[in-house]
Amino acid sequence: METRIEIKDLSKNFGKKQALKRIDLQIDQGMFGLLGPNGAGKTTLMKVLTTLTKKSSGEVTLCNIPVEQSSQIRRIIGYLPQEFSMYGNMRAYEALDYLAVLSGMSKQERAEKVPEMLEKVNLGDQHKTKVKAMSGGMKRRLGIAQAIIHDPKIIVVDEPTAGLDPEERVRFRNLLCEIAKDRIVLLSTHIVGDIEATCENIAVLNQGEILFRGKVSQLLEAVKGKVYTAEVSAMELPAIQEKFLVTGILTSGSSATIKIISEKPPMKGAGPAGADVEDAYMYLMHQAQGHRG
Repeated sequence: METRIEIKDLSKNFGKKQALKRIDLQIDQGMFGLLGPNGAGKTTLMKVLTTLTKKSSGEVTLCNIPVEQSSQIRRIIGYLPQEFSMYGNMRAYEALDYLAVLSGMSKQERAEKVPEMLEKVNLGDQHKTKVKAMSGGMKRRLGIAQAIIHDPKIIVVDEPTAGLDPEERVRFRNLLCEIAKDRIVLLSTHIVGDIEATCENIAVLNQGEILFRGKVSQLLEAVKGKVYTAEVSAMELPAIQEKFLVTGILTSGSSATIKIISEKPPMKGAGPAGADVEDAYMYLMHQAQGHRG
C-alpha cells in the first residue's frame, strides 16, 4: 500500500462561505507541516481527510483509497483533534482501553497494545493517573496513544502544542518525529516554531487557499537578502512599523533592536541579518495581503 495523501482540486463550502478553495497537495511519508493562521481552513481540511466532513468537490485519496470510503479510511488513519477530551475520572489505562474498544480491538489485542502504547508515549508509569489530574502535555500524549493504537498509516494532529509549556512542546514534537519514521504525520498548526523544528516539507494555507507548497528551504529562499537589523529609538517604532514589515523587536530602555524585511536596505545603519522560517512566513502572508515591506 502506497503511503501517500493526494488532494486534487478540493473545495469545501459551508453555505455561501468557501472554506477550502481548489486545494492541490501531495503528502508523502514522514512529517508534513500545514501552517496557517487561525481561520485559514486547516481544521476543515483535517476533517475532510479524516472523513468527519464531506468535501464539496475535488478528489482526495489516502493510500490510494478514495476518501468517500470512510470505513476503510478510518482503518488507516489516526486523528488527534485540537480539543481532545476524555472522561476525567477514568485512569490513563482505562481511558485508552475504552478508546481501543471503540476502535474495534479485541480484548486480547487491547491487553497487548494498551500497555505498549502507554510506554511509547512515556505514560507507562502514569497508567493509574486520572485524566483530570494530567497536565496538558500528558493529555496530548494520551491523545497520540489513542491515535496510533490501531497502527495507522497516517496520523493527523491539529494544533497539538497550543497551550503547552516549552518543555512539553519539545517532548511532544520529538514524539511526533519518532512516530513519523514509517508513516505520514500531518501536523497542522499556526505555531511556526513547531514546523521549523520538525518538518522538511510544508504547505501554507490562508483563507482557504494554498499560498506555498514545498520544502522549508524553498520558503526561506523567498526572503534571502531581504532581512535586516537596525538600532532605532523606541519613539520611532510606530512609524517604522507603519512603513515596514517588522518581525522582531528587542527593547532596551529608550532604544530598540529591530528585525525588518525589506526589498532594499530600509534605513541608514541597517545591516543584513539571517532569516528564519517565521520571517519567511510573515513575508509570504504580507505579500498575499498586499502589504508593503
